[in-house]
Amino acid sequence: MDAGPKRSFPPIVGASPRILVLGTLPGEESLRRGEYYAHPRNLFWPIVFGLFGAVPPAGYAERVSFVADRRIALWDVVASAERLASADATIRAETPNAIHALLDAQPGIRAVAFNGSGARRLYDRHFARRPGLAYVALPSTSPAHARLNFTEKLAQWSALRDALNAG
Repeated sequence: MDAGPKRSFPPIVGASPRILVLGTLPGEESLRRGEYYAHPRNLFWPIVFGLFGAVPPAGYAERVSFVADRRIALWDVVASAERLASADATIRAETPNAIHALLDAQPGIRAVAFNGSGARRLYDRHFARRPGLAYVALPSTSPAHARLNFTEKLAQWSALRDALNAG
């Protein structure tokens, strides 16, 4: 695939989110299906459900409801960018999403979690960190980042559950 412009999805925000999980920009399979974390080998859904002792359902709407019910919001740092296939390392000419506007509109969000170092790096390139918010760096759930296995990633992602339960 060529390095054409890619666009992120609208945020998933439930009634009263407490944590915002940020990815970089949806990969090709996610863009094709119009769903966050749609690649079958992406561990996001199994990890998030595993944190709560549950198994992800097949339906995307049920997955979205699950995270919203647990007060987790999802979005990506990048609104649009040039990128070769799904390779985050090739993201260029990016325009960030209006993350600070979302944080202003959702004052109950107490923590921002980064799904991988790419999301953290892009966030820090475009935004100043806010006092009063916790920032949590998590290993990427992408199949391109298979250095850690599921169990190791799940253990590190327990910081997300801890952030939800804090305060």
